[in-house]
Amino acid sequence: MTAKQRLREDLLERRTHLDDAAVVAAEQQLCDAALMVVRDHGAARVAAYLSVGREPPTWALVEALCAAGVDVLVPRSLPRRRIVWAAYEGRDRLVLGRFALPEPSAPADPGGLRNVQLALVPALAVDRAGFRLGRGGGYYDTALAEAPVPLRVALAYDHEIVDDVHPEPHDERVDVVVTPARTVRLPPRPPVAG
Repeated sequence: MTAKQRLREDLLERRTHLDDAAVVAAEQQLCDAALMVVRDHGAARVAAYLSVGREPPTWALVEALCAAGVDVLVPRSLPRRRIVWAAYEGRDRLVLGRFALPEPSAPADPGGLRNVQLALVPALAVDRAGFRLGRGGGYYDTALAEAPVPLRVALAYDHEIVDDVHPEPHDERVDVVVTPARTVRLPPRPPVAG
């Protein structure tokens, strides 16, 4: 087992032991902090994820963004590590998609991530260089590699900011990590060659 795989397993195990009250408290703290980042960036269109299980909770954040007049796109998983993005139109307009995850029933947005000013992405960990560790499926790395999102924001728990996630060449970096207790701006990503 590699160091990266071991870190992923350790963090997933640690999440299973999170106290329910801590997760509930984290939701409002993450919501408040992430809303501040969105406002500071002046983002009118945001991509977000719909949390499941013990992921850093996003439901209050998504609802607050919509209430503030921000257009929110959420993911729909496709085969071959692909994601399309569609408008979030409320919980009652979600369906269970691939992997039994809640997904939007709205048609895919043709611009997807190319038309957002900020993307809120899940992370099991983020290191001090800005590399995020996901669950290993590669969906978000693929999506972020294909779209020049101006600001990438990972949501994580406080203990999930680590020294090194052991990144591989395909791993994408984020610009900011928001935890319940702090917001950390990370080193700038290198410019995209083009």
